[in-house]
Amino acid sequence: MLNRLKTIKGHIGGIERMVEEGKECQEVLLQIAAVKASLEKVGYSLLEEHAIQCLVKDNNGKIDAGEVAELINTILKFAK
Repeated sequence: MLNRLKTIKGHIGGIERMVEEGKECQEVLLQIAAVKASLEKVGYSLLEEHAIQCLVKDNNGKIDAGEVAELINTILKFAK
């Protein structure tokens, strides 16, 4: 996860350089789209881990409705 975030950070630095150098808008936008996709992948990974922690932890086999509601709220916020 940290390696992905560091890669994204470096990619953003590359976009900054592209803008400073006056690269074509299409090139810059393509790189921005790549960063957005990378961030989404990291976000979905974190969301998956969070879901597992919320729902699969030892609760004597019971799923807490409040935890499910919190998880759904988190998913909805991330998906916006």
